[in-house]
Amino acid sequence: MPPPDATAAYRRAEEPVEARVCDLLARMTLAEKIDQLHQVGVGDANPNNLSERREEFQPTFGSYVLNGAPDLALRNELQRRAVEESRLGIPAIFGADVIHGYRTIFPIPLAQACAWNPALVRRASRAAAEEAAAHGVDWTFAPMVDHCVDPRWGRVCETFGEAPFASSVFGTAAVCGFQDGEPSVAACLKHFAGYGASEGGRDYSYTDISPQRLWEAHLPPFEAGIRAGASTVMSGFNDLNGIPATANAYMLTEVLRTRWGFDGLVVSDSNAVQQLMRQGLAGDEAEAAQKALAAGVDIDMADGLYRAALAGLVTSGRVPLARVDTAVARVLRVKFEIGLFEHPWRLANALTAQPPAPVRLELAEEFARESIVLLKNTGVLPLAGGVRRVALLGPLAESRGALLGSWAMFGRADETPTIAEALREELPAGTTLRIEAGCDVAGTSAANFEVAVAAARDAEVAILCLGEEAEMSGENASRSTLRLAGKQEELALAVMATGVPVVVVLVTGRPLELGRIEPGAAAIVVAWQGGSRAAAALADALTGRCNPSGRLAITWPRSAEQIPVAHHVRPRARPDDAGAYRDGPTAPQYEFGHGLSYTTFTYSSIRLASATVAIGGRLRAELTVTNAGDRDGSETVLWFIRDPAASITRPLAELKHFEKAALCAGESRVYGWEIEPARDLAFPDADGRAVLEPGEIVVRAGPSAARFAVVAANPI
Repeated sequence: MPPPDATAAYRRAEEPVEARVCDLLARMTLAEKIDQLHQVGVGDANPNNLSERREEFQPTFGSYVLNGAPDLALRNELQRRAVEESRLGIPAIFGADVIHGYRTIFPIPLAQACAWNPALVRRASRAAAEEAAAHGVDWTFAPMVDHCVDPRWGRVCETFGEAPFASSVFGTAAVCGFQDGEPSVAACLKHFAGYGASEGGRDYSYTDISPQRLWEAHLPPFEAGIRAGASTVMSGFNDLNGIPATANAYMLTEVLRTRWGFDGLVVSDSNAVQQLMRQGLAGDEAEAAQKALAAGVDIDMADGLYRAALAGLVTSGRVPLARVDTAVARVLRVKFEIGLFEHPWRLANALTAQPPAPVRLELAEEFARESIVLLKNTGVLPLAGGVRRVALLGPLAESRGALLGSWAMFGRADETPTIAEALREELPAGTTLRIEAGCDVAGTSAANFEVAVAAARDAEVAILCLGEEAEMSGENASRSTLRLAGKQEELALAVMATGVPVVVVLVTGRPLELGRIEPGAAAIVVAWQGGSRAAAALADALTGRCNPSGRLAITWPRSAEQIPVAHHVRPRARPDDAGAYRDGPTAPQYEFGHGLSYTTFTYSSIRLASATVAIGGRLRAELTVTNAGDRDGSETVLWFIRDPAASITRPLAELKHFEKAALCAGESRVYGWEIEPARDLAFPDADGRAVLEPGEIVVRAGPSAARFAVVAANPI
């Protein structure tokens, strides 16, 4: 096949992107256009047998998902075919699920949020982009900014927690990390929208979300990501108020395109176009393809319905050619913007075949340390220097894969130290460390309880590692209960019955029910699924080499029966004791923002620059935090507001700002927030229009609170 015309406008990098898009689009046949909207998974083949699968992998295909083990040679061979064996030489774009790292695995996103450090999110995303690019990835299906308050939903581990403001900040940081710098990968905000509210926490389920709730909780992180420049968006699996997200024109066109001005591409989730039939919106495959494209889905991931049906739909007049052209233009625009036409290849470099570099592992360990949350401590932690007999118990003490968590598809368990290995290295010389699993994570046997209990009796302290295997959270990992699986809870109670101080370590992708074991625990540490260096970070926290600074980015319920429970609920009609549960506590196990330290921080009262602020003005709020203990530590100040009386009722607490800083022992620091009413105090109505009203506002940080008034104009 002769090479494409090198003088064509679309081949010239100096031409404006829109001119290149228009020129190329005008040269394409309908079949070539449709192939640009087709995405297929690849990874079970190698370049040597692609010639036997030409019907499966055509040179004109626009996009591939890289599955399985990294294979740069496969990726580049497919790209060579696209560039050299197609009439127009349009490069393909290669995507992958780079969720919380590539070869170096960072903490799961929920844990990342608990670190309250956007700079770390950005740095980790940049590192992941560099590693992914070295293995052929142009496009990551991240960050996920779904709003969720139900930890039964397995994908809560992929969220940045329950606060829309925090998700907006961390999602923005991830987008910038992926896309800013060289090499870059295109970011993808997912899942648009409402997927995190799946009924009963059951994945892929219906979501019933009022317009008010949609605008104030589910959409802000997506809008923030769009403003940050995210190149792509993925639609959700969920049926949103009767119209599945994959065919929801209001969301994909009215909100995303018209209101927010997004000009990138929208990709469906895997097989989601075909699933419109199962959801009851389409009677056959052609109708499913028609409705998805009409709503605003540009690329059909995996099920091939666009490739199978669009030509016939255009020929019959059911789909206007102009709609196909619009979708193709969006795909081409992204390819031009990320430089695929000039640089279609991903070249091997030092990151391609080597284990993670020390600098990346150091970043992973730093992030894991900051994400650890100390839920409870009666004084047993940090482990005293005189402790010489330690029992390390539980089914996750020697696990590797559990520390990586879900979506660590390119991480290596064999490169991940266990908690036992890290603790053995960290404990002082002469310390006896006895290791006993006691039971399996989800097993039904208690046969090994006796040896674990005996090890505890012989120890000065027992560290009990409980929680979830990697596959127990993530996609299609919903749970009806938050109780520890298998015999873990019974093991914990048996060990606690010895009277030895017990430190419970939780390796998990979600909050877990602790009601029966919390009273007997001397300390509880949430290590989450902390990634490649989770064990080393945990060992540092247990021994006091680092001072835990994580704070919960999600409310920790006592049990699944309390769900939904979150910090941003609206006030009830009667006092708090009215309507409360009569058969148990109403308050959660641990509040949003909870997290202990090995030192003590004291807060001053909040100081306001003025008692009033004009709607168009600014107001400075400050307080002083003092490290009153004898250890250095970091403290995060979370700033909340409440509007006690508004035209649309407001939540009891809305997170609007946060700041984390390190304080030496005895040091004081001023934390401040510049309040801008239009940005910080306005709220959406049910149509997404901003409402900003005069009236009283309560601002709170830690134990301190203050009041000020928003006024229509500066007082004379």
